[in-house]
Amino acid sequence: MRHGFSFVVDRSRYQYAPTPWEQESWRASALDWMVEQLASHGLRARGELRVRLRPWSVLVRVPVVGRDAVWFKANPPASGFEGPLTAALARWVPEQVLAPLAVDAERAWVLLPDGGDLFRDVLARAPVEPRTWEELLRQYASAQRALSAHSREIERLGVPSARTPDLPGVFDELLAANAALRPEARVRLERLRPRLAEWCAELASAGIEDTLDHADLHDGQVFHRAPDRFIFFDWGDAAVSHPFCSLRTPVGKARARFGPHVLDRLLDAYLEPWTGAGRTAAELRRAAHLAWRLSALARAASWGRVFPDASNTAPGAEQSSGSLLELCTDPPF
Repeated sequence: MRHGFSFVVDRSRYQYAPTPWEQESWRASALDWMVEQLASHGLRARGELRVRLRPWSVLVRVPVVGRDAVWFKANPPASGFEGPLTAALARWVPEQVLAPLAVDAERAWVLLPDGGDLFRDVLARAPVEPRTWEELLRQYASAQRALSAHSREIERLGVPSARTPDLPGVFDELLAANAALRPEARVRLERLRPRLAEWCAELASAGIEDTLDHADLHDGQVFHRAPDRFIFFDWGDAAVSHPFCSLRTPVGKARARFGPHVLDRLLDAYLEPWTGAGRTAAELRRAAHLAWRLSALARAASWGRVFPDASNTAPGAEQSSGSLLELCTDPPF
């Protein structure tokens, strides 16, 4: 037990997914770095480390003497931008993200403070009104608008570029690389390609700037610090794309909880910060409709951001194919 730590390891259903945690030298280096970075903040770890291993990350909850726990996270190479991006976001929108304690960009490691209650845990304890989700969406949209001025800087950090006019090319690359698609599904997607290009061109013509798309903004990726205060985190699936592509996941989660009648008010809350510049509510709704469908591309792409497998098989191909097929499904509004 290096540094006197003991471990509890959670692999969930990913019992055989490769991660670097299995490599003793990597694990020792990571623990050394974590201890050194804590010491630089006058902190000391103590007790049992809880390790969560997934194909897309190594996450370690680290108890700290005299304060809340901290979190060590390691990303695969394809999402190694998360630490530098998190640090940059803490400069640009500090009220809405976590500020990392330390970042090692070369090794894709980050040390983060505890963010408080997950929104998911808050929801499990007591009923929450739809207006809470409305405020979450409003705050997230405001952060996206603020970040649109930094989109080029975000790309330079290594965040994938999936700008609206380029989405047909993203589709082509994903389709060509995916070996898990059944022949009939591939034909269906190939036939969809001309319409997809039209959707992208129409969405780009709406004149809404591309910015940071979280791409997986569910209730487990948000801290709920106060009735009207939310902190957004876990940016490993992010891309620079149309902001409205972020809508599908959080609105889908809230709709599943409350029913379809909340859809209009959730859309209105998210779209409110985008009003102005002569845009009508109908035009914004149309843009949201297009982006909802096209957001499937970001989800399909994100399944490739996992730790490499020695077998060299395409990681996440089955899941990615499922996301691609969501392009064929009409949005619920």
